[in-house]
Amino acid sequence: MFLDISNIFFCIICLLCALIFGVIALWAFKQQAPMTFWAGSTVKPEEIVDVSAYNKANGVMWSIYTACMILAGILSLFNLIAGVILLVVNCIPGVFVLIISYRRIYSKYKR
Repeated sequence: MFLDISNIFFCIICLLCALIFGVIALWAFKQQAPMTFWAGSTVKPEEIVDVSAYNKANGVMWSIYTACMILAGILSLFNLIAGVILLVVNCIPGVFVLIISYRRIYSKYKR
């Protein structure tokens, strides 16, 4: 099977983005203090009922987002348009899904 260079390039970009989100997921799983979602915000340990469960839920959320990015990259190897569509879905509506998911996680574990 012959792959076009644009397909490979797009896949590499998706995988690099996935690597960044994967590091965020690992950070959430390993962190002892409550994980934050918004840049510059803080979540105090006193605000959260179970910090490890809260961080695990955040890690799962970021892992799913990472998997979607990886899927977009792999899909782009076979069909560039399909990979681009999945990436756009990840980046535009996906961000709103992340925000909603985080708010649910926060409200579930909030004191």
